[in-house]
Amino acid sequence: MRWLALVAGAGLIALAFGAGTHVADTREGLIAEVITLMAGLVGVSLLLYGLLAGAARPAPRPTTSSSPPAPVRAPSPKEFTIGAAGLGLALLLISGLAITAGWEFAALGSVMLLPMIAGSAFLCGRFLRAR
Repeated sequence: MRWLALVAGAGLIALAFGAGTHVADTREGLIAEVITLMAGLVGVSLLLYGLLAGAARPAPRPTTSSSPPAPVRAPSPKEFTIGAAGLGLALLLISGLAITAGWEFAALGSVMLLPMIAGSAFLCGRFLRAR
């Protein structure tokens, strides 16, 4: 099944590159553009599935339930530094977008940076709660 996904993904990516040469401002060109986008999306998805399927298998769990749980590790100052740097970088990028492109693009950029902002805020909050 993985080999079939690899071959189909590579074929769809080749089809996407072929259709990309026919893109123009005509009706046929728009159809070729849709074929390019869809074939590229499905092709990359199948290629990734074919390459990575079965790579992450869960490790067998020990059946002993009498062992005590592992102690919780205290957050280090390095995590706080990484979190603060991430928040600073997000602020710099969003303010740069607001200055150069306007508030609409700054809002779009903040939505796109939301996972980075959330992760950085989590690191900072975890460090501050532990103290």
